[in-house]
Amino acid sequence: MNDSLQNSEMVRKIQRRDVLKSAGLAGSAAITGLAGCTGGGNGNGDDGNGNGGNGGNGNGGSDGPDVLTVIGYPEDAIQLFRDYYSAYGDDVDILIPDGLRDPDLPGQVGDDMSNIIGTAPAAGGPNQSAFEDLFQDEYGESPGVFTSQSYDSAAIGILANAAAGENSGPAIRDQMRNVCNPGGMEIGPGNFIEGVEAAANGEEIQYQGASSSTNFDENGDPAEAAYALWEFDSDGGTTDIETQTFEGGEPDGAGPSADESPGGFDREIMLGILLPETGSLASTGGPMIQAAEIPAMQVNDSDLDLEVDTQLEDTETNSQSGVSAANSLVNGGYPYICGTASSGVNVPVCQEVLIPNEVVGCSPSSTALSVTNLEDDGFIFRTAPSDRLQGRVMAQVASDNLGGSASSTLYVNNDYGQQLSERFSGVFEDEFDGSILGETAFNQGESSYSSVVNEAMSS
Repeated sequence: MNDSLQNSEMVRKIQRRDVLKSAGLAGSAAITGLAGCTGGGNGNGDDGNGNGGNGGNGNGGSDGPDVLTVIGYPEDAIQLFRDYYSAYGDDVDILIPDGLRDPDLPGQVGDDMSNIIGTAPAAGGPNQSAFEDLFQDEYGESPGVFTSQSYDSAAIGILANAAAGENSGPAIRDQMRNVCNPGGMEIGPGNFIEGVEAAANGEEIQYQGASSSTNFDENGDPAEAAYALWEFDSDGGTTDIETQTFEGGEPDGAGPSADESPGGFDREIMLGILLPETGSLASTGGPMIQAAEIPAMQVNDSDLDLEVDTQLEDTETNSQSGVSAANSLVNGGYPYICGTASSGVNVPVCQEVLIPNEVVGCSPSSTALSVTNLEDDGFIFRTAPSDRLQGRVMAQVASDNLGGSASSTLYVNNDYGQQLSERFSGVFEDEFDGSILGETAFNQGESSYSSVVNEAMSS
């Protein structure tokens, strides 16, 4: 690249970042109304906005998208983005979700990826700073993506078990909302031990988390969530541009809930952790595991007459391995599992293992709509929000922040990728008068993604 071209490109990137930072997540009130609807159908077009004006945006398909939305995991994204940049450079804005928030990605791809903007469920809970201090003190580094959700999942499981007074999945399920939803002494990472003691005494508590206030709606999904708009930075990391919290409907009285908390001391609390040490989510799974182990350490290092027994199993970011690992935990008597991470693993684990065995599962990062729609008898929870909300946030960012009027999606061929692509596409068309030029699936583990990249860019 010659000097004048390079300088021109640098100015473009700086101007673009300045625009994004000044724009923020515009129109957040519109998103607020969606957050409480995570249990419904996809809702696309229900407000009657229609798509009649989309044909006039001038793209017509031949010019390709002005925003490319890519949904997948880092392991496959390395080759996919190598193929993309070798053919198309960085003139088109690319929008990605949390599944691709890996600070190592630009170095592995060999490009600064400065044309990429991401969205991700963020740590926006009332006790985020207390959690960050705990993580920093324990591991000597800052927490990463989904670590606050992992801490919250493990902490809630311990509190619900302490309140139930037994290692029983149904008993723990019936305490989940008792220890989280409004009412009682407020508990967070900073006074977690005080909360465990109160729960074991049968007292009313309200856990206020690091990731959110951790109130559960009728589906076991968070009743509110924070989202970050982020980008890769020049220092080999990622930087949040802005974080917003979006609240849903009132969670009071939703789902199974016991009338009292028996509690009790002189016993062992069993906590299973089912997260990826290996596979395509290993880079995010490691810090998530570290975060999930902290609440047990807090209890075991205290003078409470309680002990937490944890067992970690590796999903390998693979559904078959995840089911096998979940069975190991269930066979070991673990009534509550912090996990899994990916929706492609979480759904079969829930359907084949957790629900039939009446074991509570609480995923820190599985966000697919299919999790919300599980017939789970109240055993499945999440501290990460549903992709119903993230798809809405992404569509708004594509339109309002990036100024896009025509988009294509390129998504990993599983529940997570397909459902998020469909949700983004429906909202982008119906609510933001955008055009979806095409939705292209790609398979994991391919040696080349040139053909699907070309398909998405030439739609």
